[in-house]
Amino acid sequence: MITVTESAAKQIRIAAGRAEAEDMGLRIAARRDEHGSLHYAMGFDEARGDDLVLASEGIALVVSPEHRDLLDGMTLDYVELDAGDFRFIFVNPNDAAPAASETGACGSGSCGCSGRS
Repeated sequence: MITVTESAAKQIRIAAGRAEAEDMGLRIAARRDEHGSLHYAMGFDEARGDDLVLASEGIALVVSPEHRDLLDGMTLDYVELDAGDFRFIFVNPNDAAPAASETGACGSGSCGCSGRS
């Protein structure tokens, strides 16, 4: 199960509106690097084949079978890291990194977020 916080859901809705992707789900993916840390990507996409589709905070999430185990238990949040620097963060019990992994905007940037609220 993936949890989306209220703050993240609000920003995802804003991004979906800007990208004219209100009818699409948010695909989330993860891969483990050679050091064991997880790297994330997300963007608006349609569900295909064996994809898992679930909802959290009214956001449809799409996860492909090969990413399910890596994302199980993850929370997607949207926080202000420094003054005016808003970002999505991925808090994941499956990540070997000592702190929650974070990326600018939406991981791959493909969800249309500017990184600002």
